Amino acid sequence: MSVRRLADEAVQPASFAFSRSMSGEVKRWIKKYPKGREQSAVIPLLMLAQEQEGWVTRAAIEHVANMLNMPLIRVLEVATFYTQFQLAPVGTRAHVQVCGTTPCMLRGAGELIDLCKSKIHPEPFHLNEGGTLSWEEVECQGACVNAPMVMIFKDSYEDLTPERLSEIIDAFEAGKGDTVKPGPQIDRIYSAPKGGLTALTDEKAVTGKGRGKAAGTARASAAKVPPSNAAKPKTDAIETAKAVASPSPVKTDEAAARKAPARKTHAKSAPAVAKASPAKAAAAKAAKPSLEDKNRPQGIARPVTPDDLKMISGVGPKIEGILHDLGIFTFAQVAAWKKAEREWVDGYLSFHGRIEREDWVKQAKALAKGGEAEYIKVFGKKPR
Repeated sequence: MSVRRLADEAVQPASFAFSRSMSGEVKRWIKKYPKGREQSAVIPLLMLAQEQEGWVTRAAIEHVANMLNMPLIRVLEVATFYTQFQLAPVGTRAHVQVCGTTPCMLRGAGELIDLCKSKIHPEPFHLNEGGTLSWEEVECQGACVNAPMVMIFKDSYEDLTPERLSEIIDAFEAGKGDTVKPGPQIDRIYSAPKGGLTALTDEKAVTGKGRGKAAGTARASAAKVPPSNAAKPKTDAIETAKAVASPSPVKTDEAAARKAPARKTHAKSAPAVAKASPAKAAAAKAAKPSLEDKNRPQGIARPVTPDDLKMISGVGPKIEGILHDLGIFTFAQVAAWKKAEREWVDGYLSFHGRIEREDWVKQAKALAKGGEAEYIKVFGKKPR
């Protein structure tokens, strides 16, 4: 296995926090595990962090460790062991995972890899010039019958040719990845034969319908035959006596006596339930700001070509989607946020000051003024 290390500090964000929508998912996953075993949620939480940011950052690993009360080294071990975790920035619009296992290789995966080398970058785990695309070779993705295939984020694209993969990559590069239908890219349904079924084409034969009156009569007559006791063993053993099947009166009384104190304990526990209500009231107060709040930033109609807000460090695909829902599509909008507006967005995303810490406004001003070149001039590095 190759050595897996965290990305260079130059590209690591200063902090990490789950968004409000992701926080709900985090709680849902943690609740799946018994009390005292919450650390078992480490893999799902790292996956949620990757889904939010696009990759697993050092800050995300530290955040998950603190959240689950785990030693940092334990979470780091998990993140660096499983290759499903991306430890460096990947393409903001597509990270192409090409299956390189035997069935796919026999069906042309090598040509798909060559295409990625020429179209994205000669080396895996490297971004293209725009930072929008990246690729890697992976092990079996479970669609061998439809080889060769690739995964892009959570969707598989199967029965590929280099020409078709090139079209798919172009669509993602243009921000139109949602227009590409996942699954087989030829005339077949899932893993069915190309062109349609070649066997079991008679529905009646498959479902058993239309077998005639004889079959129904046979089933009806069989149902009338009572169960036989011929093979039932006969014994005089005390274990089979009917008296044994009934509970002992003495034992029943003892059980009732044992249950009596339990009712008192239950009665005492009632006030504890009442004490939990203030916590619920506090949680209600922590609700996100109203969409009707005067400090909500002014939204605009979606432009033909929105800015790639994911270029702002701290904005992943999930956050970009939420900003779009709020009518935020351009760097200029973010750059113009006043303090009250920044605080409103920060509260809406449950970021706890993250927008200020990562200085979204300064980043947006640089990107709005001169794109990547201006960003590098201001921050000394490329945007994510």
